[in-house]
Amino acid sequence: MFATVFSIAYNFGQLAEWPGWLGSRGGPESASTPLGLVVLLTPSLFLGSSFLLVAVSIHELASPDRKIWSHAAVVFTTAYTVLISINYFVQLTWVTRRLAAGRTPGIEQFLFVPFDSFLYAFDILGYSFMSVATLFAAMVFTGKGVQRVAALWAVTFPGSTWCVAVVFRRAATTATRSTASSG
Repeated sequence: MFATVFSIAYNFGQLAEWPGWLGSRGGPESASTPLGLVVLLTPSLFLGSSFLLVAVSIHELASPDRKIWSHAAVVFTTAYTVLISINYFVQLTWVTRRLAAGRTPGIEQFLFVPFDSFLYAFDILGYSFMSVATLFAAMVFTGKGVQRVAALWAVTFPGSTWCVAVVFRRAATTATRSTASSG
């Protein structure tokens, strides 16, 4: 559920950033303001850790013949989480304070400029690992209905994390019923 909430929060922030509502010139090529960075990167920072918990949960739920896929998803999700967490923590704790104070000389290489900065490249690498992780995790889901929809999450992350939460809830309910009936 947290991964869903954080990804939706990021989406709303991005929708506000592109038309310039958060103080930037707007558009994906425009550098964010300190407010824009906080609105965009705070949910993104928390998304990393929550997505790692999703991947570990999928691994625990995976059938033995699908564990290799879920294990690969955990590995790539870990790489994603480390990369984006470092990036966003630096942006939120160091860069935004300097931007807000107008003290950017000497930190140019750390400014988050889409398509034209070191940390943007770092970010793209992290999200490439996230995409690979989602492809591996999708191999775990072989059922019908909500499980099949969850396999599309590389494209529809918030909807698919919601579907994964439903799968976990149903698995917990089934486990509880099985325990109650056998006891």
